[in-house]
Amino acid sequence: MAIIYDDEVISYGELYHRVTRMASLLHAKGIGQNDVVAMFMKNSPAFVEIALAISYVGAVFLPINFRLAAGEAEHILKDAGAKLLFMDEEFARLKTLGFMKIIVGAVAQGDSRHLVPDDLPAPYPVQRSENDLMRLMYTSGTTSRPKGVMHTYGNFYWKSFDHIIALSLTCDQRLLVVGPLYHVGAFDLPGMAVMLVGGSLVLHRDFDPEQVLASIERHKITCGWMAPVMLSRVLATDNPGRFDLSSFQWCIAGGEKTPEVRIRDFTRVFSDGRFIDGFGMTETCSGDTLMEPGREFDKIGSVGRALAHVEIRIVDSKGMTLPPNTQGEICVRGPKVTKGYWNAPDKTAESFFDDWLRTGDIGVLDDEGFLFITDRAKDMILTGAENVASCEVEGVIYELDQVAEAAVIGVPDVEWGERIVAAVVPNPDADLTYEQLRDHCRAQLAGFKVPRELHIFEQLPRNPSGKILKRRLREDLQERSRGNETGEQ
Repeated sequence: MAIIYDDEVISYGELYHRVTRMASLLHAKGIGQNDVVAMFMKNSPAFVEIALAISYVGAVFLPINFRLAAGEAEHILKDAGAKLLFMDEEFARLKTLGFMKIIVGAVAQGDSRHLVPDDLPAPYPVQRSENDLMRLMYTSGTTSRPKGVMHTYGNFYWKSFDHIIALSLTCDQRLLVVGPLYHVGAFDLPGMAVMLVGGSLVLHRDFDPEQVLASIERHKITCGWMAPVMLSRVLATDNPGRFDLSSFQWCIAGGEKTPEVRIRDFTRVFSDGRFIDGFGMTETCSGDTLMEPGREFDKIGSVGRALAHVEIRIVDSKGMTLPPNTQGEICVRGPKVTKGYWNAPDKTAESFFDDWLRTGDIGVLDDEGFLFITDRAKDMILTGAENVASCEVEGVIYELDQVAEAAVIGVPDVEWGERIVAAVVPNPDADLTYEQLRDHCRAQLAGFKVPRELHIFEQLPRNPSGKILKRRLREDLQERSRGNETGEQ
């Protein structure tokens, strides 16, 4: 079994047939080596088939977050120079975009063959090398626009090998894939590496915590990745003990500082499983560190140690290595690290100290090499496993006539990891309600980027040079946010 999707079971032989059929369609559309093909789709077998077919013809796979607003998606398509767009029928709002597109209707979501005429011949597969571009994946940065991370075949396969080693992956694995496949967590951690060793992917189109538990029981799922907010909801399900969860061996749910109570709740619900915290980023195909078995509690708060072909060091502002137990910026090196950002040499140069990727996160390595994350240097918010650039949200808020000053930060949230909070200084004699702010942001931003709270200030804290002191603001808002009116994420 390659893929399990609802009541459908797809063998590896059948999957190969579907991939070659889809490759024939791409070839007929004029797609060839190094052409960028975008996907705006939810999870389905068709998603996997199309992604593999794109590589089959030597093209570049561009998954796009389907939660983005139309303008955000359009910017990515234009920046990447996409030649073709696959999209689910339910995302009709993108039909106005001027790109050659193929609509994946409800019938085809589970089987891409419905999209392909019967008389198309299958092309020969295009050989790719380690340095060839496999995928573009756009991630929010500290600027107002996302950057296209370039993933080569070398990046992807070294990532897969490291995860196979660290997680002891075999053909017996049945991986829960409930996170969206546009995200490195679902596609890469360990994601497609399970298929590399002949295991099975159990795909869920949408996330439902009770369906996750039912699926583990029904399909004897052995492992999975979930965003922290997903795992929290699964653990909070009423009476999870009514499901047989004995097959579930481990779950990766890193991406934030994991509270000890979540690890203990996990072991209570999944008595035969272990919680694996980790650290990684889109730029490294995810999963640079993973917690080792048996160290979860004596190294509580750590995200584990570097994997086999990953190096991690802590540096000062000039890139000089710091001794153990000293706080500094986390840098990563290895063959799974991106070679840079698409059409952005300046941003690429800024993100590296020589061949060490600057993560923008602040942390400490202890004497045994366990990594502890202590802060985030980049002005980013991590909410529900999604990265949000605060300055992008601030730019939208500043369009409101009522706003004189604005700052957007993330504050700790039990469910989401961080929730987005807006601090605003209104113009004289101007009033601004949360509803006005929310509706304005929703019109221009994806829902997960919309602030969940609004706090009004007479002035924002600044340093002598005039820069807003977000750390001080964060400390203040953590107190003020309790009990404040919130919106929906």
